[in-house]
Parts: sequence; structure tokens; C-alpha cells
Amino acid sequence: MSSSKFNSKVRGARCAGAVAVLAFAALAAGQVRAAEVAAAPAAAEPAADAVEEIVVTSYGKSLQAAAQLKRNAEYGLDAVNAEDIGKFPTRNAAEALQLVTGVTIDRQRGAGLYVSVRGLGPQFQYTELNGRSIAVNDLIENGGAKGRQFRFEVLPAELISQIEVVKTPTADMDEGALGGNINIKTFKPFDLGRKAAFSVRETYNDVRKKADPSFSGLGSWTNADNTLGVLASGLYDERHVRNDRLYQVGWNLDKFKSVLGSGFYTPSRTRPTIETEHRKLYSGAVSGQWKPNGDFQTDVDVLVTRLDVDYDEFGLDIYPDDSTFATPQFVAGSQKVVGDTVVGATINNVRWMASRETSLNRHDLAVFGIKQAWTPGAWAFNAEYGYSRARSYHPDGKATTRDRIAFFAPLTYDFSRGYTAIPQLTTTVDYTNPANFVGQAFDYTWKDSRDTDETFRLDGSRVFSGWFTKIAFGAEQHNLNRTYLRRDWVLNDILNVPLTTLGSSFYETMPFSGFLSDFSGNTPRTWVTPTSDAYYNKLYTAAVAAQPWSAADLRNSFIVDQKIHSAYVRGDFKFDLGGLPVSGNLGVRYAKTKQLASGTLTSGSTPVPVGYLKEYSNWLPSLNVKVELRDDLIARFAASRVVNRPNVTDSAPRISVSRDSPTASGGNPDLNPFLADQYDASLEWYPAPTTAVTGAIFVKKMDDYITAQNTTIQVPGRGDILLSTSVNGGDAEIKGFEAAYNQQLSFLPGLLDGLGVQASVTLVDSKANYFAGNRQIKDDLVGLSKRSWNLVGYYEKGPISARLGWFWRSRYLSSIGSTTTAQSYVDAYGSLDGSLSYQITPQYAVTLEGSNLSNEIRYLYGKTKDQPMEIYHWGRTVSLTLRGKF
Repeated sequence: MSSSKFNSKVRGARCAGAVAVLAFAALAAGQVRAAEVAAAPAAAEPAADAVEEIVVTSYGKSLQAAAQLKRNAEYGLDAVNAEDIGKFPTRNAAEALQLVTGVTIDRQRGAGLYVSVRGLGPQFQYTELNGRSIAVNDLIENGGAKGRQFRFEVLPAELISQIEVVKTPTADMDEGALGGNINIKTFKPFDLGRKAAFSVRETYNDVRKKADPSFSGLGSWTNADNTLGVLASGLYDERHVRNDRLYQVGWNLDKFKSVLGSGFYTPSRTRPTIETEHRKLYSGAVSGQWKPNGDFQTDVDVLVTRLDVDYDEFGLDIYPDDSTFATPQFVAGSQKVVGDTVVGATINNVRWMASRETSLNRHDLAVFGIKQAWTPGAWAFNAEYGYSRARSYHPDGKATTRDRIAFFAPLTYDFSRGYTAIPQLTTTVDYTNPANFVGQAFDYTWKDSRDTDETFRLDGSRVFSGWFTKIAFGAEQHNLNRTYLRRDWVLNDILNVPLTTLGSSFYETMPFSGFLSDFSGNTPRTWVTPTSDAYYNKLYTAAVAAQPWSAADLRNSFIVDQKIHSAYVRGDFKFDLGGLPVSGNLGVRYAKTKQLASGTLTSGSTPVPVGYLKEYSNWLPSLNVKVELRDDLIARFAASRVVNRPNVTDSAPRISVSRDSPTASGGNPDLNPFLADQYDASLEWYPAPTTAVTGAIFVKKMDDYITAQNTTIQVPGRGDILLSTSVNGGDAEIKGFEAAYNQQLSFLPGLLDGLGVQASVTLVDSKANYFAGNRQIKDDLVGLSKRSWNLVGYYEKGPISARLGWFWRSRYLSSIGSTTTAQSYVDAYGSLDGSLSYQITPQYAVTLEGSNLSNEIRYLYGKTKDQPMEIYHWGRTVSLTLRGKF
């Protein structure tokens, strides 16, 4: 494909360009420092509180505010700020975070969803809203239950003023992050005063080919003496999504050993599919502040969001490895072998199954927080309460439906063209003819995932005038609960009934065309597809709905309840050492976790309720040291012991059996948490108010790394099933380097003085030793890209502002596989995003934004690139926005 070839040729040039820009940074900054300082008005360094001001009105100034925050901080952090009221640098909070050094994101259907920091995946981050932990929305679309990964899509960027990523924690911060503590801050009335803003947006995607609206508004009020303030904001966002995917779920080891001999991989279920979504996001927030005098302040925050996702998927599953209904027969002598992978062959008696999956998935999030501050003299006290509730469920009384029809025929496959090309998938049967299909099992799956997070916190501190500047202490109780309920009905009433006998209301032609149209190759592009309602209306009767919970339903459901009690003490210091100002903090945090994991297991065929109590305690010391080598040069050192609790689903006593492969996943209530010692050393150079050059090296040594264990179990009606569970026993270490640079190039002549540049690079090396069943995994961690870099150029002059950025990460491990299946990798991926704004009047501006402008495609492959696994295309997205403020 032309764009793929182009990307492969220019990646080296882009990397060289990034290095050149960083080199130019130091040279140019040094040459113009004197001129810039002279041009800047003389002023004292702003106090730490001053950088909380977030109404900065341009991208360049937002970078300056973030740099000032980093410079004044008592610990290592990076931040991204709103450019103006209701104008975050991107329309998605996760996508904004990729502007932060060391941060990469995972995209789902083109939108940023999960965040990784310094090579550690989404589960290793700790996300807060206005300084308080927040409940996690689960993923119920396909029945999955993730755990601790926060889904950033539920937080509208228009309501966010600032996001901080803390990389070197202090003792007073909540424990739970091996990667970063991510604190999302919303607008407050005392920051804005009496102001109002609105935006109207229209968004278009070139794969779905549909325009969608979005509206947001914000109003802030304070009284005359600024002692009382109220802010309210709201948003509605609609989006139609289409994604074209061709994937297979893994490469099987020794599936056809009797024909091929030992040690060869063959493909498993392969699926061309079109995924569509109609998404509607509703959000509202209210913030109140009351400060009757200089000693008291009360803050109250409420946020409510609702995301409705109407999901409709059209797939054609090809099963060369499934013996449920017929046994596939490998044709001896047809194989094409590369290394240990059979990249091409013919297999007879393969099930070809057309499927239609529909569901309406609702993700609700409600957050409440209140903070009371009292600052009598040298003392300061805070009392804080936070409660949040996230629920993912089916709101319309109708769950996930999977309508299925199939035929059995030979499969001739050829993956030898490589992982960036469509494989050849052919058969002798016409998959566009309804007469060739018979009915299959109808699946109906109901899910309800509820997550609550409640925090009580008391903090106190006292400042002193000597070298020991402050003592801080506090205690916290943190209550978390995940309740996951699931029921599955598998109805075989129409099994093997000819589709034409069922009638024309049970099938239709594919309602979409142009499947992966940029790729050439002989593979299915359109096929007969089931209709969305006929199967449900015929098969899911009142009698079926009234059936009691089955043993499998009970095994799938669980409750994990955690109560965490913690306390800390922290001391701050400041003194001169050899004429150099030194400051920092030293502290220790104690956290005791009590976990009760409840569920149902079976003894034979008898369900048995079970509950497992797990308790552990952790002492977590931390040190942060800051040395001002010059007025413009800062060195930092940090060390800490950190803890990250296991994914909730990994701790639950549950067994979930796959419907489409002979595999299952289960939990282990006896898991210990991840623990790590981490060290950080950094250097920050601020040669001018508009320039920052920073670098850091970091080390994370992890204990009790969680790994996978495989066991073969017997499941009634399914036979032998490979069960994967999590156990402690691995070890891992990460070493890395990150550097960042941003500068307004105001020294350039004429119209060019509006140019600016922002760049960052992160290099990570991992040492790891753990297992996927009996297969050893070395030096690879899930979600870790060993290289990532960003390069952003921007221009701001008069009423015009523009920005263009390239965000790239190298390949990363996406799944460790099992005893019998290979691991999988996501190939290196980049995204070109940009925006162009024009300030019509001081009150009104119009902005054109685009993401994935280079039309990049995501590729997955197995143990080697000779094992293609996925082609994932979501296209370009462009939006036009009108903003106003008063």
C-alpha cells in the first residue's frame, strides 16, 4: 500500500529530524537567551501558587505555564494545560497526554483511550480527578473485564484545565502507581471569575463518511469580594465510528503435529470484520468555592458523565483450529513454511461463520468531592471526602446479541506477503449466497460492572523558618469495590437449519462497502450477514429469560472489595550547600490493604460460593532533592518504594470460558501486589522565559512481577480447556532516558517570529524474566515501547494560530500468549495531528482540527513478523469548531 511504503521510508528521516531539532534547541537557546531576557520585563520568580492560573489564551503560553509548574514543583512532574477556557490542546484527554514527555497512548477505534508512562502500561498508572481517586469504567462490549485501567474517553477535554503527570511521588500522595500519578484538574470559579464560554463542533471521519455534532458550554460566577464562586459546565458529543479490521487471535503451536511434525505454528480463528459505533457522550459538572476569610476555604466538585455506545459489528470468522462441529483436516504437502511458521496451506472441513454482534453499552461515571481547608498561622489542615461510582451495563433491557450462520468448506490461506498486507483467504463455496449457510448457536450475553471508590482523608502541616521548612502528616481510608455480573445464554434451536428455511428476515447483504479498500488481495470483502433482531425475537423467549443462573454464569461473576488504610509523614527542607540552594522532601507512607474476593467455583457440577481474604502491608519511603545549580539550571534526584495492586479481574475467584476457542481465563485471589524501587535523576535548563530543555534518567526495579500459568481443565460440554491464571514469580527492571525541549522562536525575523517547537524523546530498556504458561518471556513487558518521540511545530501570530505534531512509538508487546499460542506485538505506529485557528474577534474563534492526517494503519504480528495478526484501519478525523467567550 502506498502510504505504508511512504511511512517506512520516512521514519528514519523523521527520527533524524528530531535529533537535529534537539541539537538546534541548545544552540539557538544559547544564542538568543540574552536578547529574550532583555526583552522580558524584570519580575520576581512567581510563587508556586501563581502557576495554577490556567487562562493562558494560546498554545505557546500553555507550554510556558506547564514549564513554570515543572520548574517550581517540589517533585518530578510534567503537565499539559488548557490553552483557553474550554479549549484543551486536543478533544481527548488521553491524546493531550501524549504531549507529555514519556507518555504514550493506546487508541481504540481511532480515539485515545489508555495511557502508559515511561514504558509501563495502563494498569500501572494511578488516575485522580482534582486530587481524589476516581472509579474505573470497565469494558463490557465483548464481555471483557479489565481492572484498573482508567478509560479517559469518559472525561471531556472541554471541562479540563490541567493534567499533571507526577513521576517521582512524595509520601503524601496516594500509593498505587508504578508509572505515574495522573491528576486531572477541572476549571474552578476562583480561577476564572465571571466568565462564560461555549463551543459548537462538527466532526467528520473519512471511513464512516458521516458528520457529527458537539456542543459545550461553561459559565463561572463569583461575588464582588471573591469569597463565593460557582461554575457550571456541560457537553454533548456525538460520533459515528467505522473500523475495518482483519485479524486472527493467535498462532497455534503443534495444532497439526500429526501431519507437520513438532514445532510449527499455524493460524487460529481469522476474522475480517467491520465494527461500527454510534457514540453519544453527555457530561455536566458543577464546582463551588467559598472563602469567607483568609483561613477557611471550602471546595465542592460534582461531575457526571454518560457515554452510550451503540455497537454493531459484521464479521466472517474462519476457524482452521476449531473441532466443535467438525474436525479440520490439514492437506499434507500444501504447506508453505517460513522458519517455524506455516504461512500458507490448505485445510479442509473448516467452519466459515458469518456473525452479527449488536449491543447498547452504557458507561456512567458520577464523582463527588468536598474539601475543607483551614490555615491558622503556620499550620494548615485539610479534611477531604471523595466518592465516585462507575457503571458499565446495557441500559435498554437487551444485552449483547451474537447472531451466527455458517458453512463448512476448505480454506486455502497465504500469509506470506507479510504483516502489512492482506492475507489470501479463499474457499470453494460462495459466501455471498444465503443458500450455502445454516444456522449456528445464538449467543445472548448480559453484563453489569459496577465500581465504587470512596476516600476519607485528613492532612496537617506546619511551616518553620529554619532549614527544616515544613512537617506534613496525614491519614486516609480508601474503600474500593468492583462487582461484576455476567450471564450467558447459548441457544441452539436453529443449529444446522438452512438459512433459506429460516426466511429472508434472517439475513441481508452487507450494508457497507469498501472493506480495507486501500489493500489489494484475494480475501473476503463482503458476505451474507445475519440481521440484527430476527434471531433475538425468535429465540430469546420469556421462558428462556426466566431460566436460573447457570454454574457458568456464577463462575463468571465476582465481587472484589478492598479497604486500604494509610498514613504518612513528610518533612521538607531547604538550605545552601556550597553556595547552591538545595530543597526537597523526605517521607514515608504506610499502607495496609485488606481484600475480600468473592465468587463461585464448582465442585463437579455443583456451584460453591467462595470468599478469599488477603491482607498485606507496605512501607513506602520517598525522597526528592532539588538543587538550583544556577538561576536557570536545576538538578533533581528522587528515590522511592512504590506499590501497584493487581488488576481486579486477576484477583477475582472466577473462570471465564471463551466461546470461540478452547481457552479460559481465571483469577487468583492470593496474588501479591507489584512492588518496585525507583530512582530518578534529571536536569532542567530554562535559558529564557519561553524556552525549556530537560532530561532525565530513571530506573525501576520490580519485585513479584505477575506472570501467567496455564492448566488444562475439563469443562462440561466443551472438553479440554486451557485455563490461564496469574501468579507471582517474575522479575523485571526498566532503565530509561527522556528528554524534552520547547521554545518560541521569537528571535526569527518578521512573520517567522510566531514559530515555536516542542519535542520529546523517550528511550527505555527492559530486563525481564517471566512465563506465559511454560513459555519463557525475556526482556519484554506488555505495553512497553522501547522508543517513542513527539515533534510539534506551532505558529501564533496575530489572529492566526496553527499546530502540527507527529507522535510515534516503537513496537510493543500486546499479549504474552500461552503454552500453545505465540505472543503478539503491535507494530511501530505514528499519528500526524494538527489544528488551525483564526481569532475572528476577541470573543470568537474558529478552529479546524485533524487527527491521523497521514491515514496510518495499526498492524499486529505474532512471535515474528512472519505471523501476521491484525490490520486495523480507522481513517482520518477532521472537525470544525466555533468557540466563544465572554
